[in-house]
Amino acid sequence: MGSMAEMPHQDEYVLHSVEERKVRFVQLWFTDVLGTPKAFTITPAELDNALEEGMIFDGSAVDGFSRVQESDMLARPDPRTFQILPWREEGATVARMVCDICYPDGTPFDGCPRNVLRRALARARELGFTFFAAPEIEYFYFDMSNRTGPPTGLDQGSYFQLTVADLGSTLRERSVLVLEEMGIPVEYAQHEDAPSQHEIDLRYTDALTMADAVMTTRLVIKEIASEHGIMASFMPKPLAGVQGSGMHTHFSLFTGEVNAFADPEDEYGLSKIGKAFIAGLLAHAPQITAVTNQWVNSYKRLVPGYEAPVNVSWARNNRSALIRVPVVKQGKADSTRLEYRAPDSACNPYLTFAAVLAAGLAGIEANDEIPAEASANLYQVNPATLSQAGIRPLPGSLNEAVSAMRESSLLEDTLGRHVFEWFIRNKQAEWESYAAQVSQFELDRYLPQL
Repeated sequence: MGSMAEMPHQDEYVLHSVEERKVRFVQLWFTDVLGTPKAFTITPAELDNALEEGMIFDGSAVDGFSRVQESDMLARPDPRTFQILPWREEGATVARMVCDICYPDGTPFDGCPRNVLRRALARARELGFTFFAAPEIEYFYFDMSNRTGPPTGLDQGSYFQLTVADLGSTLRERSVLVLEEMGIPVEYAQHEDAPSQHEIDLRYTDALTMADAVMTTRLVIKEIASEHGIMASFMPKPLAGVQGSGMHTHFSLFTGEVNAFADPEDEYGLSKIGKAFIAGLLAHAPQITAVTNQWVNSYKRLVPGYEAPVNVSWARNNRSALIRVPVVKQGKADSTRLEYRAPDSACNPYLTFAAVLAAGLAGIEANDEIPAEASANLYQVNPATLSQAGIRPLPGSLNEAVSAMRESSLLEDTLGRHVFEWFIRNKQAEWESYAAQVSQFELDRYLPQL
């Protein structure tokens, strides 16, 4: 929450802004274990108390929070996240702040995803590092006027398609403007490869600020689309036969102002720390996949042929690899980074960033050696050859991913026992519910002939 010296100044800024902008309501945002945004609203009269002491609410109604007999939770707003909600063009002015969730005595609640990431970042700071992230958020727009049949896209465009007077592009541009108004810089925005699929890439910043920004970005995109009767969806694979929506995320560690991943003298441009981080992430990738890809539907995206990774490998210019090390411009060593390609746009960014960081730091602390670069197109290499080369597959289903997660002491330590155990129970129940369904595919394939 910042130093004690910073907080009064930030609190005063919030109180002054609320008065000056005539804010009528302040939404207090937080996130449950699955990454679902939650909020309740207070009036300016309660704001001073909220900033000083936090606001009590019933945590027993929130997935993954507390039991009924331990229901009281404390939401402590982070004043650095104060923003006016600019998409509300008419009526009362509304602002928001993101909250850390605490027990009533003020100690951090171990079931709060934001606290999970804070703990991971504190561990990085102990080792002298600051962790940065820059995600590429993909999603679809669907026309929901026809509620029967498969979802209907707004266009038939493809990668980098330039269209004129197109509703999807208009919605995307409007979303970018709102994000910029809220202090969330956007680096790129474009049409993606699949029809009606779009992408917004956020400019890199520290991982906690970025996790907040991802949650805000998804809400803004949905809100702007809803105003026009359109559904924006971050479902990993809403349509068969086209690529799904990933959230490829670029990560880097800094020591002060120096990129700890960079070594311009190395053939890959990677320092020993950078290589060890990649090695640790590869070693733990199967174990953290249930977090980076937490839905049954996530594994419809992680299949060969649709630009999504299916094998645990790294490379420089190979988009079939799980980890890609982008080539940096000459003289721009500080932009050295890795791109982790597994996460999808429906993940919980707090837990995902924490898991990636913990895996990478484990590699650094163990001084792990980076494996050989995977230069071939892995989609075209048979499994036996991959196995001989020491390249393992990622989990192929949520059930496999949860089984791998259960064996991870690293993930249990990173998430904390509360989140770790609740997450596994929830995901196992999701898989069992899915496995009991009879799909249209099965009816079409088997009913006539069996």
